Amino acid sequence: MNPTLAVVGAALVVVASGAACTTNNASSTNASTTSAQSAEAPSANQAMTPNVLSSDETAAGWRLLFDGKTTSGWREFRKQSVSPGWQVIGGSLVRADSAAGDIITTDQFRNFELALDWKVPEAGNSGIFYRATEQADIIWQAAPEMQVLDDAKHVDGRNPLTSAGASYAIYPAPRGAVRAAGEWNSARLIVNGNHVEHWLNGTKMVEFELGGADWKDRVAKSKFNTMPMYGTAKEGHIGLQDHGDRVEFRNIRIRVLP
Repeated sequence: MNPTLAVVGAALVVVASGAACTTNNASSTNASTTSAQSAEAPSANQAMTPNVLSSDETAAGWRLLFDGKTTSGWREFRKQSVSPGWQVIGGSLVRADSAAGDIITTDQFRNFELALDWKVPEAGNSGIFYRATEQADIIWQAAPEMQVLDDAKHVDGRNPLTSAGASYAIYPAPRGAVRAAGEWNSARLIVNGNHVEHWLNGTKMVEFELGGADWKDRVAKSKFNTMPMYGTAKEGHIGLQDHGDRVEFRNIRIRVLP
């Protein structure tokens, strides 16, 4: 995320067992059912052909957002095409050069489960945005972000609020889930109504309700409190962040939830 963004002043709520923050809401029951069903999405460590859906995934409603060969289905935020800074290299969608810009899907999504693999070098930093709207001047002014980071070498890794898997600067991530720089990580993002879950390498990192009292309190204590559109869109684009570092994505797939 933007390195000038202030860290949220709210007290961290971290369960001793390492589980991420949760909020009590009736929708959590339905979301838990969704989470159990989402085990159909393979992780980065499972044997699979990159950027190819299995017959079981296809039957379960998954579709690819990246074909492993082209940038079809993506464009730069508030532009009509993908800049040369994003390249397809060895079956991965790579932020490979300067001035790449944040990119978004051409399609928009309301309720969905997103799964992908990501990899960064030492001190690498990026992010996965959701429900992004181009009514904002900059993507992170409105779209919540799942942090992509090398926790060990990047300064943001010192704070759970800005570590890999966190809801950037809003909900902290537990320790121990992210893999070392240069290794693939498997991320899963569930957005169902107001209910959101971040998963990293099979570990639930955060779980919260968009627009709930706790969410509003945390946003009010962050720099996002000057951004009235932040986290309010009910539908929007999936986005991948250009934070100035190399980052690779593959196996980007999604299924729409009812």
